[in-house]
Amino acid sequence: MSFEFIETLDHAGRVAEELRGETSLAVDLEAAGFHRYSDRVCLVQVSTVGGRDLIFDALGFDLGPLLKELFEDPDRSVLMHGADYDLRLLDRDYGIHLNRLFDTQAAAQVLGDRAIGLAALLDANLGVSLAKKYQRADWAQRPLPEDMLDYAANDTRFLHDLVVKMSGRLQEAGRIHWAEEEFRQLEAIRHEEDAAADPVVRVKGARDLSPREVTRLREGLAWRDDVARRQDRAPFRIAADQVLIEAALAPPRSPDDFASRKGVNGRVARKHGQELVERLRAVGHLQDEELTGYPRPERSGRGRPPPEVEEVADRLKAVRNARADELGLDRGTLLPNAVVLETAFQRPASIEALGDIPGMKRWQVEAVGERLLAVM
Repeated sequence: MSFEFIETLDHAGRVAEELRGETSLAVDLEAAGFHRYSDRVCLVQVSTVGGRDLIFDALGFDLGPLLKELFEDPDRSVLMHGADYDLRLLDRDYGIHLNRLFDTQAAAQVLGDRAIGLAALLDANLGVSLAKKYQRADWAQRPLPEDMLDYAANDTRFLHDLVVKMSGRLQEAGRIHWAEEEFRQLEAIRHEEDAAADPVVRVKGARDLSPREVTRLREGLAWRDDVARRQDRAPFRIAADQVLIEAALAPPRSPDDFASRKGVNGRVARKHGQELVERLRAVGHLQDEELTGYPRPERSGRGRPPPEVEEVADRLKAVRNARADELGLDRGTLLPNAVVLETAFQRPASIEALGDIPGMKRWQVEAVGERLLAVM
């Protein structure tokens, strides 16, 4: 199979001009987060209805102005699969916000498909089998081998045919407007990052540590982040979370001591481990009042519901579960438990009030709303 690899701004400008007449573009992004410190966009793949497969080198030049016009045009459909993460990258790196998305994963969910990965959908709907050889590839490396680029093109190469098939199934099931509501919600996704968030809250097991151990862990995470940034490597490739927890519990006495431990990258430990040893040793000299333990979670939401609300929620879940089984949908897709619980708290008395419940979608009200009201 052929593809066109676009490595210069001039080439990209000519291609963008040629794409202006397209009414639909299949799009995917490859980022570097699994291997590199930054999850920056490395490739943008685009396929046309006519079978033209394009791969833009996002590291070679600024793609933003060219892609913004193409992707934001409300008269042009953008087809993607599992768009959530890529939409955040498009927002963060290019300020691009789609206006006419079709997401094949979201479509599969409202159709009730059990396997919703791209490979599974292509196999089930088109009989196309995709290789998984480069699922964990480093897309930031240059040059990229031709077979890696061809693998990347497969993420968009068959999307137009898949959308035709799935659109037909949605129409036949009477669920096309369900899917369109999901698409519109996806279009509203924006990149959000809380730089002030305490990194220890993302480490499993950190809440069980003492204040001094948590403070050591925080220093270990800062050390790992510094080394990862300097080496442009994903932090987990410098040291796994569990390695840093064990260092917080039993601080290494030297770089060699750290390097000898299970799961530790010996080369990294011997080269950069002295800084970690010193940071952890400094925590040992802090007074108790200087330690910063595991942060107390801020209270949010309603807290534990009273028994009468739990009883209503249980009845609502029973109705939701039965209706999901009738429709062949995942229960959480039909109505997430959080929305069920909020409905039990508010006890709406009309379809209109039910539709005002936070997180409640119009198609969900249509699918199960009357039954929920009957319970209340």
